[in-house]
Amino acid sequence: MADSPDVAKLNWMTTRIDAALGWARKFSIFQYPFVTACCGMEYMATATSHYDMDRFGAGFPRFSPRQADVLFVVGTISHKLAPVLKRVYDQMTEPKWVVAFGVCTCTGGFYDNYATVMGIDTIIPVDVYIPGCPPRPENVLDGLMKLQEKIAQGEKAPAAVLFSARPQEVGLPHRPEAHL
Repeated sequence: MADSPDVAKLNWMTTRIDAALGWARKFSIFQYPFVTACCGMEYMATATSHYDMDRFGAGFPRFSPRQADVLFVVGTISHKLAPVLKRVYDQMTEPKWVVAFGVCTCTGGFYDNYATVMGIDTIIPVDVYIPGCPPRPENVLDGLMKLQEKIAQGEKAPAAVLFSARPQEVGLPHRPEAHL
C-alpha cells in the first residue's frame, strides 16, 4: 500500500501560502478611480506626495478595470450612471475590492431625490466606507489601512443587491441609447 501524504502538513503549507499571498496583495493595491463629483479633488489631494499613498502600495492608479483589483468609487452616482458602475465592477478580475469614497457614495448624501442612488451598496458590494463631505486625507489613509487588513485576511464584502443593467427593469424610462 502506498504511503499517503500527511494531511496536517498540507494544511499548514496551504495556510502559509494564503498568508504570504495576503501580505503581497496588501502592499500591491492596483486601484481604479471611478470619479464622478467633487470628492475627486480630495482623492487627488490624497494621492500627492504629502500623504504618500505609495507607502501603502497604492500610488499608481490603473485606467482599465481589468488591470485593477480595488475600485475607488468617488462621488455621487446617479441612476443613469449606475449600469456603467456595475459594468466596470463586472470587468474587474477576482479578487476585487470596492471602496466607497465620500458620503454621497456611501449613502446618497444630501441628494434625496429620484435621480441619485442612495448608496452604491445597492449596486455592488462595498468593502470599505470612507464617509465625509469630502473625506479628509487622513480618513482616506485610515480607510486604505482598513482595506489592507481585509486584503491580508482574505475577507470579502457580502454580495450586494444586484442591479439590473436594463433601465426599464428598475423603473427608469426606456431609451434605446441608454443601454450599454
